[in-house]
Parts: sequence; structure tokens; C-alpha cells
Amino acid sequence: MDKHYFRSDPQLNNALKEVNRLINQRITVSNQDLQTALKQMASQGGKYLRPAFCLTFARLGGKSNWNSTKLIKIASSLEILHMATLIHDDVIDDSPERRGAKSIQAAFGKDTAVYSGDLLFTVFFDLLVETMSNSPYLTTNAQAMRKILAGELGQMDKRYQQQSLLEYYRNINGKTATLFSLAAQEGAYFGGADPKVVHLAKHIGQNIGITFQILDDILDYSTDGKLNKPILEDLSTGVYSLPLLLILREHHQELRPYLTKKQFMTDEDTLKVQELVNQYGGVKMAHALAGKFTKKALQLIDELPTSNTQKLLKKVTTQLLDRSM
Repeated sequence: MDKHYFRSDPQLNNALKEVNRLINQRITVSNQDLQTALKQMASQGGKYLRPAFCLTFARLGGKSNWNSTKLIKIASSLEILHMATLIHDDVIDDSPERRGAKSIQAAFGKDTAVYSGDLLFTVFFDLLVETMSNSPYLTTNAQAMRKILAGELGQMDKRYQQQSLLEYYRNINGKTATLFSLAAQEGAYFGGADPKVVHLAKHIGQNIGITFQILDDILDYSTDGKLNKPILEDLSTGVYSLPLLLILREHHQELRPYLTKKQFMTDEDTLKVQELVNQYGGVKMAHALAGKFTKKALQLIDELPTSNTQKLLKKVTTQLLDRSM
């Protein structure tokens, strides 16, 4: 587990360690290739944002069981679903890296990567059955998976094409914000919060998730070599994200000679697009839009009951706007 935004909270840190332990227990398989690949993915870690939000919102129920075995399993299911989608994304994009190391498909081959993702989906389903068999959240999780897929398919349909901002927001709301929204919503629900708080949690998570994806798209045009992702990876695979979309209509003539090459763009071409996006303010405009979604999330957090948990959520939501860690 990598450094995360909630590391100042000792109790939550201990709960996230339990999440990490449970994930490692559940991904034990007899096939050596799968075992090695899955352990690599788990050990590379991440910020555990989705389980952290789940457990933090569970505290809003005001009960001492926010870190119960049941909630640890629910939080773990979110991270496992996230891991599965990342592995399959890397296969689709032929991505060589994930979290600063070789991706599973690059290190072990596409067959092992596909099976690894599939296995994680089965673990995800196992955890849902163990914790939600008599709950409406079985349906909620199924609907969330459909939204995630719809977002990914929407993005795939627009490869190497200019899309409207509405289409962009619809796709990132599906492929990224859905899981943040689910994490916050089911954390509040299973933590025993009242229906109003559960409703607020859903929309807080959605706005945070949209912000998170916009910032991830901004990082694709960053010149910072410290990032744990290949620079311009989205552009090279035909995904035109927000910083590019914001300048594409007005500066289409300057960008057209490079973008029309599609999958045949050279490294020099992509670097030139990066330069133009930064030169014409695409990154700054995208960051400003991320700020608007952050502001909306903070306004909704202000409607939550006053507590240390509310203060923590405000702090983390604000910090997410500067993803330099």
C-alpha cells in the first residue's frame, strides 16, 4: 500500500492495513503465473482512495463498528474491482507500465493479465455475496459495474475523435466517478448513517471522482518525470482528454497535422501536441474546471453533520486538487 491522503489518521491507517491484508489473502491461487502477477499488482500498491473513502463515510453513522469485518470486506471489494479494471485497461491499451512498474500484461503476457483481472472479479463477487446477500446494494453494485463499462465503451467509441464536453463528462462519470460514488454511498449506508447522509455521500463521491479523473487527465500532459504513469499515454492511444478538448476547436488547424496521424503519431508529434496544449492554456482551463467540481464536493460536505470526519473529508478533498504526491 502506497502513501495515501488519509495517512494522518492512525485508526484509518490501521483499517486500510486490514484491507491490504484481506486482499492479499483472497488473491492466493495455485497457478504460479497468476499468483505472481496478482501479488505484484497488490504490492505495487496505490493510494487506496476508494476503500479509504468507504471507511471514512462509514464513520458518519456514529457507530463504533465502522471498521468491522463486514466493512473491511466491503472496502476491500472496491479496491479489488478497481484493480481488475486497471489490469484489463492495460491489456486494451497495451500499456507497458502501471504504478511506476511494468504492467501485468507487459511482464507476464496478455493471457495472464486477462485471467488475473477475471480472477479479481470473482473475488469481488465473493465479497459482495458474503456482505450484501440480503441488501439492495447487490443491485447497486451491479448497476455500478454497468456504468463503469458504459464509460469505458463511450471512451473507446471516441478514440482519435473530437468529442463534446458533455460526452467527456458522461464517460468519466461512468469509468471513474461511479466507483468513488459507490465507495462513499455504501460506506455511509453500511455504517448506519441516515438516508440524507447516504444521499449526500453518493454525490460527494461523484464530484470527487470527476475531479480525480480530470486531474489524472491533466497529468497526462505534465512535464514532470516523477509521475507513476507514462506521459501522453492517453493521447498515444487515441483518447482525447479534457486539456486537449478544451483547445481543440479553437486551435484545430495547429493540431490537425499531428492528430490526423492517429496511431502513427511519433514521439515528437505527441510532444508537440503536449507543448501546444500547455501553450494555449488547456491544462490551466482543465484545472479550473476540476476546481469547480471540488467546490461542489466541499459544499455538499458542509451539509454533513459537523464532526472530525467531516473535517477530514474537507481536508482530503482539498488536497486532491493538488495531486503532486
